[in-house]
Amino acid sequence: MKEMNNPTGSTKGVVLVTGGSGFIASHIIDELLDNGFRVVTTARSDEKGRRIVESASPFQRNKLSYIVIGDIAKENAFDSAFTQGTIFDYVVHTASPYHLNVQDPIKDFLNPAIKGTTGILKSIVAHAPTVKRVVITSSSAAMINPLNHAKVYDETCWAPWTLEHVKDPNRAYVASKTLSEKAAWAFMETERPKFDLVVINCTYTFGPVQRNLPSLDHMNTSNHRIRDMLQGKMKKDMSSITPVFTFVDVRDVARAHLKAITVPEAGGNRFYIVGNHFSNKRIVDSIRKSYPEFEARLPPRDIPDDFPDEVFGFDNGKSKRVLELEYTSLEKSIRDTVQSILDLNLGL
Repeated sequence: MKEMNNPTGSTKGVVLVTGGSGFIASHIIDELLDNGFRVVTTARSDEKGRRIVESASPFQRNKLSYIVIGDIAKENAFDSAFTQGTIFDYVVHTASPYHLNVQDPIKDFLNPAIKGTTGILKSIVAHAPTVKRVVITSSSAAMINPLNHAKVYDETCWAPWTLEHVKDPNRAYVASKTLSEKAAWAFMETERPKFDLVVINCTYTFGPVQRNLPSLDHMNTSNHRIRDMLQGKMKKDMSSITPVFTFVDVRDVARAHLKAITVPEAGGNRFYIVGNHFSNKRIVDSIRKSYPEFEARLPPRDIPDDFPDEVFGFDNGKSKRVLELEYTSLEKSIRDTVQSILDLNLGL
């Protein structure tokens, strides 16, 4: 275990958060620390682990540590996290790859997604009897069917992807999210472990970038759209928002994970975490309103709204009722995202 400081003081519990250098994970870690939990996170290297801990506020660091886990697709990859003496109360599994440079769909997406998910569940059963609940970060990709959209999406909806779809690089990610979530629920059904499971299905995620971002190139994929607008790359040609027309702020996603741990009634449920619809024009208008100094780099004011006339609806009522979520507006999410990019001072 690699700790920057020895954790001291009472906590509400100890949480293992996998994939701690990720965008969503970084906000989950902050949320947990701010609410009195001690966090151990996994990182792929000592360097990444140190960056995670050093980026935390001085008040948080004494309750944050890390452990190095290399390839999460390997057999028993997570065993070491549970066999070094730390007694965990909860596990939040966010580690799953997403990138646009697909070389081998099975190796790049499917194995880490499915084997990582079932592997950590097996490791908990074998070595962590104190764990009460596991929260898995899934995606609306496991719910949305762009081949035949539902009129309104909610937690009862499943994407149609099968193992065959993983071979298509364009569908490898969405298939991996669908199959890995199904594998998790199947594990719970067949193994009947002592802990229960909550799955968070979040959509296109905007919001403040993580503090330990080494460069603008390492920004999470959803925020690339905002970065590219600020850099003038979308002045004449905006990238399509198809097939996802919904967004959520990352801080709402983090709060959903916190609530997934702390609300007893959340156990055994999946939650569709979605704030509202968005379009490129709505993002541009939000940037223009809050940061007029970027006017020269933005698309023209008179561009038509690229939001489709007919678009699927969503029902996030379950997350509001059970997790008591209140969702951040698009305008605030975009404003705060831009400010976080400017605060990094990495050059635009």
